[in-house]
Amino acid sequence: MCGIVGFTGNKQASPILLDGLSKLEYRGYDSAGVAVRNGSADVEIVRSKGRLKVLSEKTNNGQSLIGDCGIGHTRWATHGEPSEINAHPHCSDDENVVAVHNGIIENYQELKEKLIRNGYVFYSQTDTEVVTKLIDYYYKKYQVGPIDALAKTMVRVRGSYALAVMFKDFPDEIYVARKDSPLIVGVGEGESYIASDVPAILKYTRNVYYIDNQEMARLSKGDVTFFNLDGDTVHKEMTEITWDAEAAEKGGFQHFMMKEIHEQPKAVADTINSVVTDERINLTSVGLTEEDIKNISQIYIVACGSAYHVGVVSQYVIEDLTSIPVRVELASEFRYRKPRLNESDLVIIISQSGETADSLAALREAKEKGAKTLGIVNVVGSSIAREADNVFYTLAGPEIAVATTKAYSTQLIASYLLAIQFAFVRGEISKDKYSEMIAELERIPEKIEQILENKERLQWFAAKFANAKDIFFIGRGIDYAICLEGSLKMKEISYIHSEAYAAGELKHGTISLIEDGTLVIGVLTQSNLYEKTVSNMVEVKSRGAYLMGLTSYGNYELEDTADFVTYIPKTDEHFATSLAVIPLQLMGYYVSVARGLDVDKPRNLAKSVTVE
Repeated sequence: MCGIVGFTGNKQASPILLDGLSKLEYRGYDSAGVAVRNGSADVEIVRSKGRLKVLSEKTNNGQSLIGDCGIGHTRWATHGEPSEINAHPHCSDDENVVAVHNGIIENYQELKEKLIRNGYVFYSQTDTEVVTKLIDYYYKKYQVGPIDALAKTMVRVRGSYALAVMFKDFPDEIYVARKDSPLIVGVGEGESYIASDVPAILKYTRNVYYIDNQEMARLSKGDVTFFNLDGDTVHKEMTEITWDAEAAEKGGFQHFMMKEIHEQPKAVADTINSVVTDERINLTSVGLTEEDIKNISQIYIVACGSAYHVGVVSQYVIEDLTSIPVRVELASEFRYRKPRLNESDLVIIISQSGETADSLAALREAKEKGAKTLGIVNVVGSSIAREADNVFYTLAGPEIAVATTKAYSTQLIASYLLAIQFAFVRGEISKDKYSEMIAELERIPEKIEQILENKERLQWFAAKFANAKDIFFIGRGIDYAICLEGSLKMKEISYIHSEAYAAGELKHGTISLIEDGTLVIGVLTQSNLYEKTVSNMVEVKSRGAYLMGLTSYGNYELEDTADFVTYIPKTDEHFATSLAVIPLQLMGYYVSVARGLDVDKPRNLAKSVTVE
């Protein structure tokens, strides 16, 4: 969730740290801070509560902090309230060790008591101060170097962490350690960088290393050495980031979210083209063979948030096209119900970042039980990508807005492609049907463009409901799955209470909440369920609801029932989510803008949830 940036080189560190932290604002935070060393001089630490702008003002945009080695952090509170004193970086009593930390130290209270008995005094409520002083304790007690002190600390703590540490005795170096929280290292000529995510350092270098679990690294000016938990050096391959830095900028749009909504046609096309050639799907890059596909007895789809909603759509599509039973599981619950898995099961983990803590834990559980695993992820080299048996990379590019749009859409496309290929390889659809479905998939980007060209009516309609108290989304089958994502988009960025219901369920209790003017959005893209959903819409209209309908061109009779109707192009009904979700993304966006909210950084939310 939080953001880490570090730099050591021959330039002033503070402006680089502040710039990097600004690129990580999308991750969610409530306070920020930087620490800079100037040669052997004492460290300077500046912290602030609130937005990064406050920290910039306190440091004169970084100009008042002199030094060429430093670390910075944006904090999302877990232990201790959002405050300046709880903000990172934290330091040992004599400022010998200074550190920033992402993650959660589960046994921090036990460690804190141990350190108090050894004379340490605590000024904050954070687990980060505890781990910082534990590093200092081992460094001094055993008179070892930074790597050994870090290794002893890693063995002692329980939980997740990405640590960046500076030692007074090594003023030009930064030491890092990682377990379950993302961290990358970048190297340039005479310069080294660390960051939680690529956008923070892409302006300075495209050459990065991904640190694996239970590994450490020493960064000096232009050089990095990696170590395992035993202190032995580890060789790592460098990765070159190929996407353009401009992809992480707004490009003339008011918000990243609107930019990313408009990037969906390209992202979808790129993801399709990554595995489709000559009207055939080739999963060689994914690593799934035809034999693997034929041997699948059951599929589990495990994910969180919007990725879970992709899984709900995928369940309908895969089960309709194939004979494979599918279960969709919330990653946060998957381990705790002790799933019964075997070698013929395929567990699909969906995650934009590839670092989602619950999803990563579910992946490890599945592998431990012997199931085959497949990650659908957007970030090359991420933890899920590295640990899964197979990986399907979506080509959404960097997604900065907290509310996902293009990553969701590319995950949908990946799931469609898998479903079509599974059905064909297992002999459950004909060659003609196979070719027809691929051709229709390839038309989806153009149809998304058509929807985006006619968004002004949605903007007008959304403004009418900027002060709504409750909004309900209803649909059946795949339309219900679309509603789940539409409702989430609405509530997470507009702060309006919204719920999604299978249309037939609304009358089982929740209809009591309908009153005059309550907005109910009905999604009707499935022809065999159309009339039933219309009936459910009539039920709520008779109780005072204001109805919006979302349907395919041709269903114009819906205007006799709904107060407002928006249309999407016709497509294979298995793929309707890819089109229907676009107006719902726009609705959430326009309502949020009309309410004057921070669309890209909604309160209390983080882009990548890397703690359980």
